[in-house]
Amino acid sequence: MKDTLTNFPFNHSLFQKPKNLLLITIFLLGTLIAPAITHANINDQSQNNQESSIQTYTNAMQPGWNLGNSFDAVGEDETAWGNPYVTQEFIKEIAAEGYKSIRIPITWDERMEENGDYMIDPDFLARVDQAVNWALEEDMYVMINIHHDSWLWLEEGMQSDYDRSLARYDAIWTQLAEHFKDYSNKLMFESINEPRFFGTDSERNEYLNELNTSFHKIVRQSGGGNDVRPLVLPTMDTASSASELDALYDTIQKLNDPNIISTIHYYGYWPFSVNIAGHTTFDNETKNDIIATFDRVHDKFVANGIPVILGEYGLLGFDQHTGVIQQGEKLKFFEFMTHYAQEKQITHMLWDNGQHFNRHTFEWSDPELYEMMKASWTTRSSTAESNLVHLKKGDEIKDISMQLNLNGNEMTSLSVDGRELVHGSDYEVKSDVLIFKKKVLARLTNFDNLGVDATVTAHFDKGADWNFHLTTYDTPALQSAEGTANEFVIPTLFNGDTLATMEAVYGTGENAGPQNWTSFKEFAYTFKPSYDTNQIILSQNFFNEIRDGEEVILTFHFWSGEKITYTIIKEGDTVESISADPTSLDQKPKKKKK
Repeated sequence: MKDTLTNFPFNHSLFQKPKNLLLITIFLLGTLIAPAITHANINDQSQNNQESSIQTYTNAMQPGWNLGNSFDAVGEDETAWGNPYVTQEFIKEIAAEGYKSIRIPITWDERMEENGDYMIDPDFLARVDQAVNWALEEDMYVMINIHHDSWLWLEEGMQSDYDRSLARYDAIWTQLAEHFKDYSNKLMFESINEPRFFGTDSERNEYLNELNTSFHKIVRQSGGGNDVRPLVLPTMDTASSASELDALYDTIQKLNDPNIISTIHYYGYWPFSVNIAGHTTFDNETKNDIIATFDRVHDKFVANGIPVILGEYGLLGFDQHTGVIQQGEKLKFFEFMTHYAQEKQITHMLWDNGQHFNRHTFEWSDPELYEMMKASWTTRSSTAESNLVHLKKGDEIKDISMQLNLNGNEMTSLSVDGRELVHGSDYEVKSDVLIFKKKVLARLTNFDNLGVDATVTAHFDKGADWNFHLTTYDTPALQSAEGTANEFVIPTLFNGDTLATMEAVYGTGENAGPQNWTSFKEFAYTFKPSYDTNQIILSQNFFNEIRDGEEVILTFHFWSGEKITYTIIKEGDTVESISADPTSLDQKPKKKKK
């Protein structure tokens, strides 16, 4: 095996001054004995430079981005799941946005022979090669892998057709190792994405160990630069429980290779990530899940000299819609998660299937989210208890206090449309509490047209800005309705308010609908608001698990704090309301610019 230090970044200044001769001697001795040093020695005071070099390599990948739903798409070609063809211009744009590394997920299933030598389609491999080279030309670190094959044929195949599945897997890596063996060390290989298998826990762990071990052997014996190329190994399902981390750690220890990187994925505390069970906000349970997860991963791997890449991260609710998690709560999640991953020396790679950075326009679908993520790469950003300030129609306007989460920063000013508000008369800041004065609230709001009247931007000495949306509202009104279990539509006057969540219980008090361990249903999966059409829509997913002939009491919770109760009953495919707000919906509110 080659001296890894000639292939990774390290401190060349060590060799530039005579006073460092002792350090040079120690360094050279370390390279001679390095092959006998394993990851188990990392916490020793004689920590060798090779482990620190792979950590330096991984640190340099920060931050990273995923080219999701392109080469990993299942179908005819890279456009099968709705994204355009990958272009050099697009890769340049990703690099220009500040990303230092790119993960290129690849599904090989339909792009290779099903039997025989399992030859990869040369045209498809050429397209992958082209994308890899474009990224390397932008000086990015590049990761390629075996992606959806994990569930398409390996999940079942490792148990039901072991020999063929392993042969096919080995054939992919044999061809890729040969093709890319002389490429820059900035190209790394990931053995498999989110591995999962049929069988007992013991069998599943053994299947993954066999795949990772076979992958390692194939690459390391393939020549060129592959003897020291960084290799990325996942936990089972890229999850992060103690047992899953332990299993991968054991594999890495046995491989005794200083150029291995571990990888997990993280999509947050599940109830918050999909908006279920009343976890509508970035609460302590959600925050503590980040802390516990990254602490556990750090202590098992990073602290023992094994770098960690967070190969994918985001929120699971994004699979339904990026608005499933309320904007301010979403921003708080990304701010803290990014900060804490970096604090624990975990390199993060955003999962983007096209929903974040538009591959046609090269614009961010949510610029506010991007600015928060970008700021978090280098510092903490300040947030607040909410980004919504509600004022109810008919109520007296009073001063409103908002708790700030300064995160070590100082608020410097407030502005509206670029015009600064006046400290003292328009607002005050007392320690970490921002007080909006009633005078400025009255000046900036108009109850004739309910909704967001103004956006007040808080500026800080460091980090991203924080926007407060001044929102006028009245109590929402839901009209009676009849429909079907395929999709039940409730005509709704939102009156400037927005929906946070929905509860569902039977008249007996028993929880109703899917996931009946909680009364709070999953946003977008079972219900969703349509502000453009003034409707709340209950999906077939909800009614599939509703009993016939029993009243179901729905409680809609709005972000203003308003709660509206609405009762329905299902008989076969027919659904109707049996109690509803009698308010007429003849006069629909005008839409306001948000």
